Amino acid sequence: MPSEGRWVYVIPLRRVYWGRRSNRADRAVRTVKSFIARHTKVDEVKIMNDVNNFIWSRGREKPPPRVKVVVNVVEEKGEEGSRRIAIVRLAATKLKPGRLEVKRG
Repeated sequence: MPSEGRWVYVIPLRRVYWGRRSNRADRAVRTVKSFIARHTKVDEVKIMNDVNNFIWSRGREKPPPRVKVVVNVVEEKGEEGSRRIAIVRLAATKLKPGRLEVKRG
């Protein structure tokens, strides 16, 4: 299970092409949310506008076949306990999938 940190994922969206044409981009956004929730085991997934705009860039009927994202997992402490939130952003093209190490120095 990924702990707090940054991760790079390439999410396949080809399976949204199997259904009706009229709502493929809607299903692609739901697929991204379920993929991130399954792989990071978080309580809530927040998709930033750049990911949403990338999925919808070619219209509702033709979403891209895959999307590369950077996921930040943060833990938020509240009155009723702590919960984990995944923040999903669009990745740069040169990032490799896996744990993203931040070099400090």
